[in-house]
Amino acid sequence: MGEVNAENAAQGRGQGKDDLIPGVKHVIAVSSGKGGVGKSTVAVNLAVALGLSGAKVGLMDTDVTGPDIPMMMGVSKPPEQQDGKIKPAESHGVKLISMGFFVPEETAVVWRGPMIHKAIEQFFRDVLWGELDYLLIDLPPGTGDAQITLSQMVPMCGAVTVTTPQEVALHDVRKGMMMFQKVNVPILGIVENMSYFVCGHCGERSEIFSYGGGERAAEKLGVPFLGRIPIDPAIRAGGDTGMPIVVADPKSPQAAAFRQIASALADRIRAMTAGSGGQSGAPIESLLKKIKRPLGTG
Repeated sequence: MGEVNAENAAQGRGQGKDDLIPGVKHVIAVSSGKGGVGKSTVAVNLAVALGLSGAKVGLMDTDVTGPDIPMMMGVSKPPEQQDGKIKPAESHGVKLISMGFFVPEETAVVWRGPMIHKAIEQFFRDVLWGELDYLLIDLPPGTGDAQITLSQMVPMCGAVTVTTPQEVALHDVRKGMMMFQKVNVPILGIVENMSYFVCGHCGERSEIFSYGGGERAAEKLGVPFLGRIPIDPAIRAGGDTGMPIVVADPKSPQAAAFRQIASALADRIRAMTAGSGGQSGAPIESLLKKIKRPLGTG
């Protein structure tokens, strides 16, 4: 059933989608094959880093059942209405929208696919995004309704996949990438989060979750490796307090890692726009065969 839905989504990418967000230049999905890899932390810091570089940036939280973006961006006041539309909230120079603004914190959202589809459609249709260089979409983990809905509604520039170095996370990366390939969404690159830990006392570096898995996966699958982010208490604290590390401690190595990835992402998009980047030049069938092979094989 999932494959049928994905194929229908690919066939349905057509007329009318540009009308939903006419002022947005590039729509970027931030995804992960599994939960717990820090995808939302990456989305938040990338959005703020892109904004600090001078770009106009929006961030849409489509994780309807677990909307954490308002807390991570330090916003509790709901968006205002303007001319029958929703004016997005704004924090750290980034426009943002999330179901978290409209549902009490203690209330569980238990929705089926059509309701999730409708909510995401309203986030596009009824929110005054204005002129944006980038609209980052923080997706829920996995390959469910939100991912297929997004591919049907708007033309996406591509998807960034967040993983951690261990094999169990990389196994799910392959599944997520296969889904995006089926709906003809380019993979902009892989980000390896929680890549290593540097002791604050002795300075010793430890690869807690193995090493280099994200980079090996990117090489194996023929997609760019955008960079690695360390695991660090300051990054976690930034999400808890609504002060992403790129603004809480901009001179830190952790913030520098996010800025480097944001710069690599912007370069990748510019190259694709200019026609010199593309999707690695390989046909979709070839990439799907790579995704289906274990990482250890040639």
